[in-house]
Amino acid sequence: MTHVKPRRRPVAPLVVVLASSTLLAGCGVLPGGDGRKTVTLWLMKGSASPEFVERFTEDFEKQHDDIDLDVRIQEWTGIGAKVKKALKDDSGEGPDVIEVGNTQVAQYVDEGGLYDLTLESARDLGMDDWLPGLAEPGRFDNAQYGIPWYAANRVVIYHKDLFDAAGIKRPPRTRAEWLADTEKLNTGGKQGIYLAGQDWYTLSGFIWDEGGDLAKEHRGTWKGSLHAPAALRGMEFYRQLQALGQGPRDADEEHPAQTGVFAEGDVAQIIAVPGAARAIEEKNPGLKGKLGYFPIPGKTAGKPGSVFTGGSDLVVPERSDDHKGAVQLIEALAGKKWQTELARTMNYVPNKAKLAPAVAGEEGVAAMAVGAANGRATPNSPRWAGVEAKNPIKGYMTKVLNGGDPAAEARKASGRITDTLNVVAGP
Repeated sequence: MTHVKPRRRPVAPLVVVLASSTLLAGCGVLPGGDGRKTVTLWLMKGSASPEFVERFTEDFEKQHDDIDLDVRIQEWTGIGAKVKKALKDDSGEGPDVIEVGNTQVAQYVDEGGLYDLTLESARDLGMDDWLPGLAEPGRFDNAQYGIPWYAANRVVIYHKDLFDAAGIKRPPRTRAEWLADTEKLNTGGKQGIYLAGQDWYTLSGFIWDEGGDLAKEHRGTWKGSLHAPAALRGMEFYRQLQALGQGPRDADEEHPAQTGVFAEGDVAQIIAVPGAARAIEEKNPGLKGKLGYFPIPGKTAGKPGSVFTGGSDLVVPERSDDHKGAVQLIEALAGKKWQTELARTMNYVPNKAKLAPAVAGEEGVAAMAVGAANGRATPNSPRWAGVEAKNPIKGYMTKVLNGGDPAAEARKASGRITDTLNVVAGP
């Protein structure tokens, strides 16, 4: 863990104040009788730059002159166990606000220890405008526990020269156009698209576009739904698109890394977050200035394709001794001013669609923001992590792409999802 303590406004007993705030972070009022208190924030490594953290801290403390903000940077490795421990910590020394992955909220709620922020969400935080892919996984049993902070999702990264050579003047806006353009691009030793056979996040978007889902809950029981007609239509579109390139049928997008394949220069498109362009250009500097971005097309031109929304939510431990200070901190982090700053600094999508103009000048992020408006998250079950660990979706995809019967294979995979989501935890 890295403990970030941005430079404070100079006061005479500076060394004493810093030492006290470090030792007593999260403990409430600091010594000295001035009524100041410390609010502790856990942020994940890489989520915000040190410069952003420093600017935010200085501004927040200026606006709240009774609060010292203590920002502690956490590593992703092992964070689940660390958060669970913090949620059970009633010593008064734990964090007051924690950044967590948006799909992790349900698990933490299920195990207990999160503060219900439903009232604050409706009254102070503008919940009606939040991106659904961040807001929905933060909600559990009709209560809001996770407050959307930032989003990231996949777009199509394309090779402009190959589009020009194929006579394609603008990016496709519908699925039908996308297939037709990709078929034009898939000639002369070029791959129209590199799409690995087990890119299940991309498949999820196609399934959602058709009105299906990976799993559905009814009266407390979850059932896998890959075998539903809508989900099968999503898989069929994936099969058609994947065939217009040479992506492996039995591997995901990281084996081999699709950025490396694209960097060779013979691939017209990949589906990835815009930040993947940096890895491509590092491997092949000759592609600088030749990469474009567009939202994953939907079934109609008026609505982009559904995408899996990754990103982070902010949560408050029930055992925090300063819920008021925690909410004030979240109001600032999730509010217009600092959402705009974060999006511009880190190339993220802000938590509300109406803030998307903040990133309009960045082509890749702008395309991501368009897609985020139609973003979704994985099924909001505390046991979904178990599905991803075993991931029967990947095996199902490979079998279908290799000629297996889609309905039969989907039903088998749905059964495995059902079994995993309904395992009863032991005592």
